[in-house]
Parts: sequence; C-alpha cells; structure tokens
Amino acid sequence: MTRFRESVVNEIPKNLKIAISAGIGVFIAFIGFTGSKIIVQDPNTFITLGNLRETTVLLSILGFTLMIVLQAYRVREVILWGIIAVAVLGIVLGIIEIPDRLISMPLLLFPSLSSLIFSLLTNPDFYVIMFTFLFTDFFDTVGTLVGVSSRADFLDEEGKLPKAKQALMADAIATCAGAVLGTSTVTTYVESASGVEEGGRTGLTAVVVAGLFLLAILISPIAAVIPGYATSPALIMVGIIMIQSLRDLDFDTWTEVVPVVVTILMMTFSYSIAEGIVWGIISYTVIKVGSEKFKDISLIMVF
Repeated sequence: MTRFRESVVNEIPKNLKIAISAGIGVFIAFIGFTGSKIIVQDPNTFITLGNLRETTVLLSILGFTLMIVLQAYRVREVILWGIIAVAVLGIVLGIIEIPDRLISMPLLLFPSLSSLIFSLLTNPDFYVIMFTFLFTDFFDTVGTLVGVSSRADFLDEEGKLPKAKQALMADAIATCAGAVLGTSTVTTYVESASGVEEGGRTGLTAVVVAGLFLLAILISPIAAVIPGYATSPALIMVGIIMIQSLRDLDFDTWTEVVPVVVTILMMTFSYSIAEGIVWGIISYTVIKVGSEKFKDISLIMVF
C-alpha cells in the first residue's frame, strides 16, 4: 500500500536484475538436480554425484534428454511431453502404482476467527518472528517477480516493471488471506518461469492455472501419480533457459560483475532467493561506494 516494495523493485540496477533472473535459473536447476537425485547430500563434500544406476535417476536423465531433443526440433510443450513420458515409463516399469480411483473429494477445513490468537501481540519474540517472515517474503517475492518478469520481457527500457504495484498487491493479499485460511504461505513462486517458457505471459494464463489447480483437488489421485523425478528435469530445463539472461550482462565492468556473481552463488548455495538478493544489493552498494561511483546507487539501495 505504501509502494515501498515497488520502489525497491524499480531501483534494483539492471545488471542485478539480470543476476536475479540467472540466479533463479541456477537455483531451480539445482533443485531439479537434487530432486531427481542426480546430485545428493554427502557428509564430507556436502553434495556429490548420485547413484546413476538407480532406475528413477536414469528416468530423470532420459526425461531431460527428451526435452532437450524436442526443444532442438522446436516442438511446443516440450516440458509437458517430457514429464508425461517419464511418468508413463514409470508405470510401464512398475515403479509407479496406478491409483485405484481417479476422483477423490477433498476434505475442506475452514478455520474460524476464534482460532486466531491475539495474546502473542504482547510477546516481544512475536515481532522478531514476524519481521523474519516479512523480510523473507519481501525479498523472495521481489526476486521472483524480477526474475520471471525479466525472462518474460516485461521490463521496460529503463529496467523497470510496469504495473509492479498491482502484481505486488495481489501477492500481498494472497499471503494474508492464505494465512487466515490456515494454509502455508501463498506467494509468488519461481516455478512460474516454466509457464513463461511455454508462452504464458498474460493474466488469462494465471486464471487458467488457478482453474486447473481447483480441478486438481478433485483428481488428486491422478496428480499424485506424477513423481518428483518426472518433474525435476523440467526445473533443470527452465533453469538453463533462464541462465541465458547472462548474455545481456556487461562483463567488462568489474564493479558490475562481482555483485552479479555474488547474487547467483549466494542464491544457490544458501538455498534462498532472499539471501541472494540481499547479498547482491549489499555487495553492489559497498563496491560502488568504495570505488566512488555514487551516481550508480540510490538512497533506497543504501537503506
């Protein structure tokens, strides 16, 4: 309502916006690699190569390869076809169980206003927790909005996002409404990038997806059949596409390149879009001040 978050979105320098888009690409690709177990945890090196002999890992690699090949032939909906192909192969190989029913009525629970607890307002720890959630949601949404919008070519010539206020307001209302209804945080998700890559760039796309999600509540047994190793290749695919935004980066200016690299690495290794943006903004501001390039930063960036 104060348009402060909109100001933050528009004041982020162009190269940092490129970094956020590419960083989200690396981040979701990493999620895809871990989700398919191509990359797994290791007590000594933190992460390592998974067991490539496992059937599910091989199916993920096959699905990713199929997406790449179809993309080379400019086939539309390559992500969807890849997911379906892996799921079908999983059923044929017997590692995916076919549900005994296709439709299941959901259990609807509506919390009452009496379940809200206001006594915590007198506890100082409450405000620490609230600020932590606010901070995380603030930058997660900013990062996702900037990254996906950059990939969708929504930014204008100055690198600003038109109608950012409306997008941020929709996200804010959804976050508050979802909390009151008892859900986990409703917020903007980086997976929206997969919809952008398939051509979805209008509000109608969001409405259709919302309708399909409502339908998915009824056909949850079918939706549950699709395993993580079938959808993980899609994240890798979208991640690679988003990384291509680095081609617009000015690699010749050291004070611009370093914050970009910091943003991408921190976003991935801290497993947080918010942390990546914060470290990117801090490094950008400190480097610009240290090199006396004051005109490249704004007061909002400093504060």
